[in-house]
Amino acid sequence: MAEKKLNLLADFPAVSTEQWKEKVIADLKGADFDKKLVWKTTEGFAVQPFYRVEDIENLQTTTSAPASFPFVRGTKDDNDWLVRQDIDAENAAEANKKALDILNKGVNSLGFKIAKDTLSAKFIEDLLADIQADAVELNFRICVTRAKELTKILVDYFQTNKYDLEALQGSINFDPINKMLTKGKHLDIQQISEWIASLVKEAENLPNYRVVNVNAVSLSDAGAYSTQELGYALAWGVQYLNILIDSGIDACTAAKSIKFNFGVGGNYFMEIAKFRAARLLWAKIVEQYKPQCTCEGCTCQQDSGLDFCPCAAKMKIHAQTSLFNMAIFDAHVNLLRSQTEAMSAGIAGVDSLAVTPFDVTYKEADEFSEHIARNQQLLLKEESHFNKVVDVSAGSYYIENLTISIAEQAWKLFLETEEKSFFNLVVEGKIQQEIKKTSDERLKKISSRRDILLGTNQYPNFTETANAKIALEDCGCSCEKGDLETLPKTRAAEQFEQLRLATESSGKRPKVFMLTIGNLAMRLARAQFSSNFFGCAGYEIIDNIGFDSVSDGVKAAREKGANIIVLCSSDDEYAELAPAAYELVKGKEIFVVAGAPACTEELQKTGIEHFINVKSNVLETLRGFNEKCRMQNAI
Repeated sequence: MAEKKLNLLADFPAVSTEQWKEKVIADLKGADFDKKLVWKTTEGFAVQPFYRVEDIENLQTTTSAPASFPFVRGTKDDNDWLVRQDIDAENAAEANKKALDILNKGVNSLGFKIAKDTLSAKFIEDLLADIQADAVELNFRICVTRAKELTKILVDYFQTNKYDLEALQGSINFDPINKMLTKGKHLDIQQISEWIASLVKEAENLPNYRVVNVNAVSLSDAGAYSTQELGYALAWGVQYLNILIDSGIDACTAAKSIKFNFGVGGNYFMEIAKFRAARLLWAKIVEQYKPQCTCEGCTCQQDSGLDFCPCAAKMKIHAQTSLFNMAIFDAHVNLLRSQTEAMSAGIAGVDSLAVTPFDVTYKEADEFSEHIARNQQLLLKEESHFNKVVDVSAGSYYIENLTISIAEQAWKLFLETEEKSFFNLVVEGKIQQEIKKTSDERLKKISSRRDILLGTNQYPNFTETANAKIALEDCGCSCEKGDLETLPKTRAAEQFEQLRLATESSGKRPKVFMLTIGNLAMRLARAQFSSNFFGCAGYEIIDNIGFDSVSDGVKAAREKGANIIVLCSSDDEYAELAPAAYELVKGKEIFVVAGAPACTEELQKTGIEHFINVKSNVLETLRGFNEKCRMQNAI
């Protein structure tokens, strides 16, 4: 009896995909299946409402193993990742003190940003004092003109301190193309070639340091979609790969010199699939160069049975949670956003991860917010055990199909970009223009609530103010801006924030009075909708449980000093109630009808011009009300 195994599926007949679809279509009651349930993603492909085993039968991703070419399931045989925190090293001693402190709090990857004018052997010695360089990953960012010098100083420091150089892990974020994209500096391709070749040669003594970086996170923070970020990142990486090989660097060394820094957006499953697709595509790209193993005594190529070095095809990925969708208002919601982003990156098997502190949109991150950001990763490891299972998403019908769909779209963009040269497209401003087009499209969706940004364009905190907490000013950077077009720097919430901050700065918050009357369910629903609508501009909301007549409602509104009166009732009752209320208001207050009743045209003929409903562009409508309130001296 104990040996008898329970098989639940044996008690149920098999159901085909066609039968499932027939049942779904029947439940749709005549609605079109594709229009109603198939998701047309902004990335450019369709997502089905359900997937079944036959949808993954011919996918190459399902036959791959962890740590095996083409690395779709990860480049490691475990899923541990490095917890990284970046430090602005203006002062070497202070940065060192902070680094030693956070190393005792769960961090095992450090990122130092070094000003070019402070670099010296003494600076590096003070910066790295008492840090065990072979027990932690060290990453450095400095001006591209001094990256080679930094590399030489690091090699000298490590040799002087008797380190085994092959045991050291880290990177130097040398990325001149990113400087072109973010600063508009027009750099010469020949100059870049000379810099990059000499840098890689200087770093020969640090075989596990990635000294050439692709900062695709800049694209993500500018608003790029996942397939855009990936497609351009691949072309960006190949640009550097070709420069190195053309400069006489062998393909294996060249590939092992490149590191990818990706952003992590808020589309949970899409981001998991993005990283899996990234490793797959980069491995396939490097395979075409047939890199031969250059490591003495290494048998990875022989053991794999491949005619090239598989280690060279491993994509080194650092991920950073998105800045694009972080907000100033209701900033603690940023914790929810960055946590799901961190989950995506962790599940997807990145090599290292930095969680952006929740308060960076309005001030410099402090000890508390950095502490929380570290713990967001530690919770995933220590309590949720995300690091215990390699590619837990493997075999998921949905994610496996997403992986292939993203790979196909990104590959198409890569080929188009590679044909014209990524560098040339940056010089012409074409990459920047495409990202701006995407950013504008996303902002438009947020302004109309087609995309929801919690606390910004939906369910705002009505009573919150933010001017007092904003401590960030212009960066004050003395770097001379170039003449190339740059990536956009607008966050998703920024336009709504400007609206709210303008209201707050005026010192005169318009009062919006909910004149609720009639059908109980409809008036409550529309009052809630309207409260959220006007709350997005920072207006003072005055809600009510209901009035017996519109005259009572208008009287109460005036007693409260309302600037805007919103009639909240049912469509059937609007035909009678709206004209009566409008007549009582007589232009003294701004009169609004909540909803889109069938009698709208008739109501407009009586003079009523303001209606708000789910089809309204929230941002543009609120801008209009701001102007009207300004004319009333309410703002």
